[in-house]
Amino acid sequence: MANATVALDHNQSNYLCNVLRLGSGSRVLAFNGLDGEWRTRLERSGKRAATLIAEDLVRPQPPVPDVTLFFAPLKHARLDYLVQKAVEMGVTRLAPVLTARTQVQRVNLERMRANAIEAAEQCGILSIPEIREPSRFDAALATLSKSGLLIFCDEDAEIANPFDALRKAPAASTIALMIGPEGGFDPAERARIISAPGVARISLGPRILRADTAAVAALAIAQAALGEWRGFETRGLEATVGEKISKGRPNHDLAILSE
Repeated sequence: MANATVALDHNQSNYLCNVLRLGSGSRVLAFNGLDGEWRTRLERSGKRAATLIAEDLVRPQPPVPDVTLFFAPLKHARLDYLVQKAVEMGVTRLAPVLTARTQVQRVNLERMRANAIEAAEQCGILSIPEIREPSRFDAALATLSKSGLLIFCDEDAEIANPFDALRKAPAASTIALMIGPEGGFDPAERARIISAPGVARISLGPRILRADTAAVAALAIAQAALGEWRGFETRGLEATVGEKISKGRPNHDLAILSE
C-alpha cells in the first residue's frame, strides 16, 4: 500500500491545486472507504492533473456493521439531506426503492455519491456507503437476508415504544431499515413487509414525519436501542463500496482532506 499512486479526477485535482493552492510535496490525508486513512504526498503534473502517493497509514479501516437503508426517492434537497445524515449515522448501503406511491422516479446516483463522500470527509468517517441502483419494491424485498433484521417504520406498530420493539428483536447478521414514500406504502406493500422474515415494526411517534426526517429518526432509534450493535457481526465493506487504492487506477470514491 505504501508508495501506491492514486490518479485524481478533475474535481479532486482542482480542489487541491486551485482552491487550496497546494503545491507538489504537500501532505494530504486520503481515504477510500476500504483501506483506512493514509497520509499522502501530492504530485502535480501541469495545471489540471495531479496524483497522490501513499506514505503512511494514519488510521486503519474499522470494522462496520452491515446496515442497509431502503427508502423511496426524494427531491434533490431532501435526498441530499437524507444521504448526508445516513452516512453520519453509520449506514453502509443506500438503496432507493420505487414503490406504488413514489413520486420521484429518477435518481441522480452521482449526486448521491458526492454527498456521501462530502459527509464522510466533514465528519472524519472512513466508510463510504455503497449506492445502489433504484429497484422496484418486490426486487428490493428479494435482496433482504433471511438471517437479517428488517426495521419497518409503521405508524400502526403493535408496540408503541420503538425501543421496546427493537430490544425484543433477535440478534442478526445484517440490519435493514425500510422508509416509505410520501403517503406511505400501499396496503399490498405494507402486507408484504409485515410478512417478511425477521421484521421489527417500530413507531416513530404521534406526529407525521417527512421521509428524510423519518430516516434519521429511525437510524437514531436503532443505534440507541441496539447500542454497539449488540448481536451484530461486523465486517469490512464489500469491494463494490469503494475500490482499493492501486497503482495507476483512478478512484472516484476517494475522499481527501488537506493536513
